[in-house]
Amino acid sequence: MQAIMLQGTASHVGKSILTAALCRIFFQDRRAVSPFKAQNMALNSFVTREGLEMGRAQVAQAEAAGIEPRVAMNPVLLKPTGNSESQVIIDGRPVGNMSAREYHTRFSLRAFDAVKNSIEKLREDFDTLVIEGAGSPAEVNLRYTDIVNMRVAKYLNAPVILVADIDRGGALASIVGTLELLEPDERDLVKALIINKFRGDLSLFTPAVEFLENKTQKPVLGVIPFIPKLGIDDEDSVSLDEKDSESNREIKIAVIRLPKISNFTDFDSFEGESDVSLKYCSSIEELDEFNPDVIILPGSKNTIGDLEFLNRSGFAQKIREFNSNSGIIFGICGGYQMLGQKIFDPNHVESNRDSIDGFGFFDFETTFAEKKITRQVSARHVKFDFLNETLEFDDLSGYEIHSGISESNQISTSQNIFGTYIHGIFDNDQFRREILNLIRLRKNLPPIESTRNIRSEKQRAYDRLASIVRDSINMDLLYKILEGSKC
Repeated sequence: MQAIMLQGTASHVGKSILTAALCRIFFQDRRAVSPFKAQNMALNSFVTREGLEMGRAQVAQAEAAGIEPRVAMNPVLLKPTGNSESQVIIDGRPVGNMSAREYHTRFSLRAFDAVKNSIEKLREDFDTLVIEGAGSPAEVNLRYTDIVNMRVAKYLNAPVILVADIDRGGALASIVGTLELLEPDERDLVKALIINKFRGDLSLFTPAVEFLENKTQKPVLGVIPFIPKLGIDDEDSVSLDEKDSESNREIKIAVIRLPKISNFTDFDSFEGESDVSLKYCSSIEELDEFNPDVIILPGSKNTIGDLEFLNRSGFAQKIREFNSNSGIIFGICGGYQMLGQKIFDPNHVESNRDSIDGFGFFDFETTFAEKKITRQVSARHVKFDFLNETLEFDDLSGYEIHSGISESNQISTSQNIFGTYIHGIFDNDQFRREILNLIRLRKNLPPIESTRNIRSEKQRAYDRLASIVRDSINMDLLYKILEGSKC
């Protein structure tokens, strides 16, 4: 197996997207390629066919590589719960909640065994591994417990490409500083540099490239342009700042940006609809200014804490007023639980509270259990009433990730409220369009016939990404670096 690793000068410099790009390029070049990220900290997760939980970014990268996602691609997943604490998931199963100190001082090096085991599993089926790092390898306070950056590179003797985001500013300094803070053997593993998210005239950047190569004695593999509207799933909620669509379209959908929002990619499919404006609202002022037709309560890693936030911030009162005026409300997973009468937490799975009142829009209660439900689902022959119409669907697919058990079905509706445990339900093309057309009819707008296919759109997005990156980097140098790896 040959391997190449992408590390960054910071978080959110584009490592995940560039990993997907290289996976697609190698797939197009007929290699058996797999993505890999030893440890992922994200609230955006996915459930495999086996019912195992993994980071959403590695799912997108697997799609780009033309393969089905498997948990070995992301053996360690950390899901922040609040107060510097995370749920720790090893090989797709939760092993408990830990503070940052407890995890880094007592557990992370033990978790590296799962990392090594996953690499060996992938070695059996793939000849190429594209590895994504996390944050920065120059975080000296975490160097000795790191299991996602240089420890992986050293274990595989994998060449490293260091990525910097020039759109943030300070890219040259961040590259030079990162290399300076690495140990000599780590610095030797860095074989090339990438400047990402470049805007403007590339010819004006030539002196900077020459400076970097002279200063670091590392070649610049390429300068990647800023790519708008990628159409590829993100794992980082920082990306929500870039997701708001045009605000003048016929249907306005507001997603409440909860402090512990999870699986926000549930709503990415709306972004491609020509009649939908999608906005993530962090304040009541934003919500009022947007004046939505639909409010979505999304998934949450801490449903009770986020419900407290809604009550404390005034969002809850605003949502009740919106409902009393027959506004349309969607609730997904944790947001669905909030729509019920009450949420109980007798074992304090999420908080120190024993219970909290929900919105009371649906007549069910939810109780948190210590065992999490993670499974892919298909809802067949689904029939329900919504917005004064009866809808029927032969097959809706998605997946569930939740600890709460509700006295309800996977889908609940009233005339203006829809709730479900199914993540990814809006990726079902017929379902999404029929729901949107009901909203259009309510606004006295004619329905739209749509032939959108989310899966096909994603494949075209991966091809577009690969084409841009292939044209922006030195492919001969890339293959020379890859061929030099001995894993």
